[in-house]
Amino acid sequence: MAKACTLLLFLFSVFLPVAGHAEARLQVYVVNYPLAYFAERIGGANVEVVFPAPAGIDPAFWLPDKATISSYQNADLIILNGAGYAKWLDNVSLPMLRTIDSSRQFRDKLVETESTVTHSHGPGGEHSHTGTAFTTWLDFSQAVMQAESVYQAFARKDPANKAEYAANFGSLKEELQELDRRMTAAFAKSDGVPLLGSHPVYQYLARRYDLNLEMMMWEPGEEPGAGEWQKLEQLLAHHPAKAMLWEDTPLAESGQRLAELGVESLVFCPCFARPVEGDFLSVMSSNVANIEWLLGVAAE
Repeated sequence: MAKACTLLLFLFSVFLPVAGHAEARLQVYVVNYPLAYFAERIGGANVEVVFPAPAGIDPAFWLPDKATISSYQNADLIILNGAGYAKWLDNVSLPMLRTIDSSRQFRDKLVETESTVTHSHGPGGEHSHTGTAFTTWLDFSQAVMQAESVYQAFARKDPANKAEYAANFGSLKEELQELDRRMTAAFAKSDGVPLLGSHPVYQYLARRYDLNLEMMMWEPGEEPGAGEWQKLEQLLAHHPAKAMLWEDTPLAESGQRLAELGVESLVFCPCFARPVEGDFLSVMSSNVANIEWLLGVAAE
């Protein structure tokens, strides 16, 4: 009997810390996929990252239900993008001490937009891009700062694992900085080649890398319409663009018509949502490779 009790105590001592460790995982809710990726990379096995926005909907304009909002409010940490991202936050109260604005470090450098055009992104409903530009991470130097905010939040909340968080952040930081170096090098010799953005989501990209960019209000899966084609031809008269950056692969008809106007179609995906293939770093690396190819061709 004594031996049986000793065995039970031994098993308790072995398995109890494992259960305790599992329960100690930080539950972190985020508002977009870039932040989910940063949190997953930095937190590793110590963190449970929840990005609840459904596939096929732009998270910036998604409206979560009451149960999902409650889950956000009860999370150990809530990581926001800032810059006006996730419009539902305007009408919800979140616990201040557990909420992190990942763009706070550069809040004085946010870009204000002037477009008042209203349109829709799939089932997300109608909206406009008036206000603050929010695709902050497309400036890879700002993406580093957003990732750093995630790291600092984890280190404060869970100091026992700070060294692991620091190492993971260091690795991620190097990869983001490499993307920044590649983009800077690509545009350093571009001589201001004129470009178009299919949608007003490239403001920080344009500012950081000094792009000569004009933006339209087109969706990759929709035919722009006669009025938009007329606007484009008027724009090309004084801004002879070599390419249009798209959030996703455009309709074949749109791409063909652009080609006839001398405009190459190029995907530069902002990666709002979790990609079907790859991850944030692989998508961004592909984006940069597309830019490198375009500018190489333009320079020939």
